[in-house]
Amino acid sequence: MRMRRKKHLDERLEICNEYLVETDRSIANVTLANQSKDYIDYRELFYNSNPVNLEIGCGKGGFIVKTALKIANENFIAVEMMQNIIVMAMEKAKNANLKNVVFMNTGAEYLPRYIKPNSIKTIYLNFSPPFPQKSYECRRLTNERNATNYYDFLCAGGKLIQKTDDKDFFEYSFNMLKKVGFEVVDTSDLVLFDKDNVKTEYEEKFLAKSMKIYRLIATKN
Repeated sequence: MRMRRKKHLDERLEICNEYLVETDRSIANVTLANQSKDYIDYRELFYNSNPVNLEIGCGKGGFIVKTALKIANENFIAVEMMQNIIVMAMEKAKNANLKNVVFMNTGAEYLPRYIKPNSIKTIYLNFSPPFPQKSYECRRLTNERNATNYYDFLCAGGKLIQKTDDKDFFEYSFNMLKKVGFEVVDTSDLVLFDKDNVKTEYEEKFLAKSMKIYRLIATKN
């Protein structure tokens, strides 16, 4: 079902405009779009040379705002394809007066146009839709094309951290990330005890219901 456009959406986006990285939607074909490189200049964007991290599918922004507050000496780019949702994340960042977070309103498949290879410290994938039907594999954030892109984005030794409540999707991601060259470790049993773990809105709900959280850490060798 199509999501209804939020009331006053354009005005709300304009108020938070300084947090939005402009993206080009004129080329719909992914292959053609990614051939037309428009790499982000991180130093120009953040006015510093601190490490840059990437969350793909940031939702309402709870995780990225808490993480940016906690790790103030690093920069964060949060990606979300739904305008109705990204506006809430941008408002959270603005209300917290964050200077180390920006947002991109685009799909993960278009990121190679904007993200330089070997330039990202950490990639976060939090509770992405699993799209269990085989015919929808192309939409999974950890399909082979996306997983390969993530490997390219990361610096040597960089990490991808994924959390999900879906066991089948977890296993799919684990195997796909290994396939494209990552060293992958299942850290599901440690997630509750990791002092550095920042909980998302979904994670807090699932843990309150005693649901298992599956987490992996994939490292670029």
